[in-house]
Amino acid sequence: MEIIYAQDNLNLGQMAARWVAREILVCPNLVLGLPTGSTPIGMYHYLTRLVQEGIISFAQARTFNLDEYVGLTADHPQSYAFFMREHFWSKVDLPNVNVNIPRGDVSNLAVECLRYDDAIQKVGGIDVQILGLGPNGHIGFNEPSHNMEVHTHVVDLTAATIQANTRFFPDSDAVPRQAVTMGVGNIMQARKILLLVSGESKRDILAKTINGPVSTEVPSSILQLHADLTVLTDIKLRVH
Repeated sequence: MEIIYAQDNLNLGQMAARWVAREILVCPNLVLGLPTGSTPIGMYHYLTRLVQEGIISFAQARTFNLDEYVGLTADHPQSYAFFMREHFWSKVDLPNVNVNIPRGDVSNLAVECLRYDDAIQKVGGIDVQILGLGPNGHIGFNEPSHNMEVHTHVVDLTAATIQANTRFFPDSDAVPRQAVTMGVGNIMQARKILLLVSGESKRDILAKTINGPVSTEVPSSILQLHADLTVLTDIKLRVH
């Protein structure tokens, strides 16, 4: 595990973009796992600038998003597909055919989960997985539970996650209760992982993630077992 400290959220976005840019320059046809949420927005902004300046290109890259809400169409303003178009897909030279995100608006979600796993396998797996960190330690939408799902699956969102995401919706009742998410196995099979963590509100869960015991009650703690994990954070922590 490597821990890199950023000065603040703005600097974190810049550093994350440079980290990803180095990977793209080495491997232009990179298979990249992407997150949503407020933390990676800065990274997407600076990656867009690097593309516009001609420094990097996503023309050969393939991307797979971690998750999507059940019941929301890709055009819904709170869907993760909409988020990605607004912040990244539409701003860089990433071909639409190379963009992948689970669909939460299909009638057979079990088949959709199998399809998504198959799509990941067909490209040889994910080279670089970028993650945010949920307030309860969820990665993707893998919530605290008694076990960890390996493959893409449908998950019931916890009350804590629903509350945390209420700020994006008119009220808590409007927040979807389920999501389709990559499993912990999908994430851990990535060749490299970059975990982005910003803000003092994440201090305790970051400490549990990197210093605490590996536990299904803190899904992110399993990242300690990954052979090539980089943590990029603006929270200064002592590592045991």
